[in-house]
Amino acid sequence: MRAGGACEGSGRPWPVVDEVAVAGSAEHPLVAVLRGVEPSSCPGRLNFHCHTICSDGSLAPEILADQAIELGLEHFAVTDHHSSQALAPMRRHLDRRRQAGETVPILWSGVEISCLLEGCLVHVLGLGFDPGHAALAPYLAGRAVVGVALQAGAVVEAIHASAGLALLAHPARYRRPYQQLIRAAASLGFDGAEAFYDYEQSPRWAASPLVCAAIAGQLADLGLLHSCGTDTHGLKLYGR
Repeated sequence: MRAGGACEGSGRPWPVVDEVAVAGSAEHPLVAVLRGVEPSSCPGRLNFHCHTICSDGSLAPEILADQAIELGLEHFAVTDHHSSQALAPMRRHLDRRRQAGETVPILWSGVEISCLLEGCLVHVLGLGFDPGHAALAPYLAGRAVVGVALQAGAVVEAIHASAGLALLAHPARYRRPYQQLIRAAASLGFDGAEAFYDYEQSPRWAASPLVCAAIAGQLADLGLLHSCGTDTHGLKLYGR
């Protein structure tokens, strides 16, 4: 079941806040937000992993934005697979509600990209990038790339070239141990990973305590950023 709505071009290249982002450094305005991520940050304060009908989600961009407001989110990003088409309609919708005097969250550009890391197919979250940058064009075409561009190193380079941050999505969902994948990601220049994730896919999101604590600890040891997100594909932004 899908809630109706439209997907279109990416619109303005930067978040609602008018700040200049520099990838991979403390100068990127999203870095300070990610440094404050805790197990309890999601789903009511922060959410950097969710989907709309612009890829494989069930919610129209505008409806997802309405739910973000209702939840009281402060910052969020839609990370549709190989697409940023939800960004423009969501920004317009949030602008309308802001102009009406409502408090709305800050929306960051986002995308989820498939790639190969240590020979394993994984997903990379690109956050806070310029969706109009040429380097990202092959990864925003609605499908996975092939060849050299499929390698994780190439994906990270493209995200950084577009002034974004690259984070490994749900590290404990793959065929290789998360410890190995996080180490490999760090060596390739990833900015961080999704530290807090609901691996049990509960009706209402809750970080899986043991594995998330271990992932967060490894990221901290490596000096990498923490992210969190519901990975919503259904009709409620507070669950999977």
